Amino acid sequence: MQGLRLDAREANRHNGTTVTKFAPEQRVPPVAKFAVILPAAGRSSRFKDKHYKKPFAMLGRRAVWLHSAERFLNRDDVLQTILVIARDDREDFNFKFASNVAILGIEVVEGGAERSDSVAAALERVKPEADFVCIHDAARPCLIDAWIDRIFDAARQSGAAIFALPVAGTLKRVGRGNKIEETVARQGLWEAQTPQVFRRELLIEAYERREGFSATDDAQLVERIGHEVTVVPGSPINLKIATKEDMRLAEHAMKALPKPKLGPIHPFADDDMWR
Repeated sequence: MQGLRLDAREANRHNGTTVTKFAPEQRVPPVAKFAVILPAAGRSSRFKDKHYKKPFAMLGRRAVWLHSAERFLNRDDVLQTILVIARDDREDFNFKFASNVAILGIEVVEGGAERSDSVAAALERVKPEADFVCIHDAARPCLIDAWIDRIFDAARQSGAAIFALPVAGTLKRVGRGNKIEETVARQGLWEAQTPQVFRRELLIEAYERREGFSATDDAQLVERIGHEVTVVPGSPINLKIATKEDMRLAEHAMKALPKPKLGPIHPFADDDMWR
């Protein structure tokens, strides 16, 4: 199948949101294979829980990161799933989840000081058989199979694709003393989400050329080397958990979402063993 590249001028005429014109770029294997990286090494400073960091908190009697991982584990096109945790979390993580990762075949690597350092550590472990790499926040558990299908298809066509939402609210730049400095025009502004999916060679090149640059998402590194990134409109349900209020919202969202087709994943998977 012929790979496709978004014509940027055509996208700009539609505010960068609608993929309407493509140009040939490269060949993609008929059955592309994906490696999935789940970053979970952040500090969770806004979560404010003495027992948990947010990816390891219980959501519906199961850890947040497990909800995120499950959506990829039942897919025939995913050949590898890598979870990235902080070195300081290793002992507690093994106590709670060692059986989960063994049964599910998930690889666990230790991350670095920044998110991009963590993804770089996982990228070194990605199998060469993977055609694409998918990075998805371990703290985004409200995902469904159809959305993964959509972002995988977009990445196959363009080589780089992310979910994002157009900014809907009024944006204020706030300075010292919580005083408004200016109102920022929201036209053309989108809030990036995950999954973010890239050709493996492209992402490796982006990381090799980052030269210590600390990116807040992986698309930023791909942008820096001059490759276009396709934006696929996402869903507000695909929220990233950062606070306890986000947990409550995610609990309601999870009740409405279809469940992944998996059997029991651990004899203690629904136990809260960290409290």
